[in-house]
Amino acid sequence: MARMTKVEKYAAIRRDSRVEGLSQRALARKYAVSRRTVAEALMSAWPAPRKAMAPRRSRLDPFKPVIDQMLWLDLRAPRKQRHTVRRIFDRLVAEQDMEGISYSTVCNYVAARRPQIRAEAGHGPPEVPIDQIHKPGEEAEVDFGEVWVDLAGRRTKCYMFVFRLSYSGKAVHHVTLSCGQEAFFEGHVHAFNVLGGIPTGKVRYDNLTSAVAQVLGFTRARVENERWVAFRSHMGLETFYCRPGLAGAHEKGGVEGEVGRFRRNRLVPVPQVASIAELNASIDRWDAEDDGRRIGSRAHTVGEYFAIERPLLQPLPAEPFQTGRVFHPRVDRRSQICVRTNRYSVPVRLIGRQVRVLLHSNELIVFAGKIEVARHERLIAKNGSRLELDHYLEVLVRKPGALPGATALEQARQSGRFTPVHDAWWAAVRKAHGDAHGTRALIEVLMLHRSMAHEHVVAGIAAALQVGALTSDVVAVEARKAAQADPQPTAATRTDALPVGHPAALPADIVSLTEHRLASLPADRRPPPSVAAYDQLLPRRRSANQKDGDTS
Repeated sequence: MARMTKVEKYAAIRRDSRVEGLSQRALARKYAVSRRTVAEALMSAWPAPRKAMAPRRSRLDPFKPVIDQMLWLDLRAPRKQRHTVRRIFDRLVAEQDMEGISYSTVCNYVAARRPQIRAEAGHGPPEVPIDQIHKPGEEAEVDFGEVWVDLAGRRTKCYMFVFRLSYSGKAVHHVTLSCGQEAFFEGHVHAFNVLGGIPTGKVRYDNLTSAVAQVLGFTRARVENERWVAFRSHMGLETFYCRPGLAGAHEKGGVEGEVGRFRRNRLVPVPQVASIAELNASIDRWDAEDDGRRIGSRAHTVGEYFAIERPLLQPLPAEPFQTGRVFHPRVDRRSQICVRTNRYSVPVRLIGRQVRVLLHSNELIVFAGKIEVARHERLIAKNGSRLELDHYLEVLVRKPGALPGATALEQARQSGRFTPVHDAWWAAVRKAHGDAHGTRALIEVLMLHRSMAHEHVVAGIAAALQVGALTSDVVAVEARKAAQADPQPTAATRTDALPVGHPAALPADIVSLTEHRLASLPADRRPPPSVAAYDQLLPRRRSANQKDGDTS
């Protein structure tokens, strides 16, 4: 007979008793069970539940009253001087001569018993999460998370800003080199631009210093940072600050989980990128791909829910908000400025002048008046320096001996701006013309980078080195040939190849006044100029017949 479950055996016994009229003795013999089991099957189709086994004795039983006493005393002890599981275990070993009991056994008992004792003492019920309903277009959550990136071949700790809509689960991620207020504001602006609007209800935040200057007691009241007040007023944001510590993390669990989900699924293995902009471009593409995923057992995808939510968001303000922080340092005698303990170079013509610095999360922009004169990648570590070799060329022409050991030259090599082709041409020209004249010739070549694309100048150096031409003029000619052969726009028309502050290096939405005036002039219909009238001033040449004396 095939093996049957207890319910199937009960059903068979009841069927045979009802259809065939077998007695209990016959049923017991047929199914190899006792007559008591047959009687129970005839009384109920469901077998009686199995009796629970008596709890087994544990070697910890003699010590449980002692542990309970310690947990009761903790209710009246200061919060930072209560028993940990390790302290309880050590006391049991030292004071109660406990042996042969593992630490995990004590840990399991304390984890189960501590909330029971708190409830018995009337200290409130255990923490229970309550499901919430989020209306579309109203609520959102914000958080920062740490991520590691191989940035230009170097392992770097970065910070990921996450803005998540509570209804649809649509999340926007943005990685920056810092988690300061500049990154906080830029993350909001980026998220609002991606989402196409701003939530109409409250946005949940931690008590991060970029927004909160002081937490007032155990209430929800906060003293907010002034720039943050101006920013949220400009954007029309309503804020909700969570409780400090771990308890507050549970009040915005959606974005807390989103940070870990995105980091595990998109940033493993550690990304290898050349710049933060490259990484953020990939993140924007991943965010768009995540619109097709489902959260838990939801019926629709994130993108389908967001399609419902997007029209309900409030529109973005017409005027942008300046997210960067402004500084006004003075340029020192080394042609450097100090911002947040780090030093950055500027053109030497600005020595002694006060400049305006706009500090963003990933870059630093320097203005002299209204003209941008320098742009650097932001340094995060303290007491660092970022020097641009181009800023010192005018000084190095007069002091060529300072170039070989210059810090700016070494940083240019590390960044790839000063290539091995530069070094090879420099070595050849110094060998031919001496150190001073050779270095000055190199500086003239480096100045070509101000008006021509970097790759065209490198191509010109390589061509000149190949034919043994060791003058900057030949490099310039070969570089122009490379620019003309390049199917891309030439260096003269490419604003990204021009130095910062060059008149032609204007944004696309700014129109040159000179070009506008020339375009409005009427067409010149005058004939092209001719120099035929000046031919009579040229000396007349006698013909061959006149030379022979024939005047006819």
